[in-house]
Amino acid sequence: MTPSELLLEGVELMLFGLGSVFVFLVLLIVCIRLMSFLIGHLDGGPTLPAPAKPAAATADMDADLFAAIQAAIHQHRARRGR
Repeated sequence: MTPSELLLEGVELMLFGLGSVFVFLVLLIVCIRLMSFLIGHLDGGPTLPAPAKPAAATADMDADLFAAIQAAIHQHRARRGR
């Protein structure tokens, strides 16, 4: 074989390899999206997050717990240089 024939065969093999990888990745994306749709449809969709505690619940917090949280925040900010 001549060098030009070898080069053309190499380019052909490269294009075949790149094409097969591209087709595989496209099929993989399609399968993942299809599974996601099916699971979401069968599951009933995303669930709503739990409602936040009302402001009155924070007022009932222990004074010691509140002081500990404030001290931890202060210590964290002091370490970070704020």
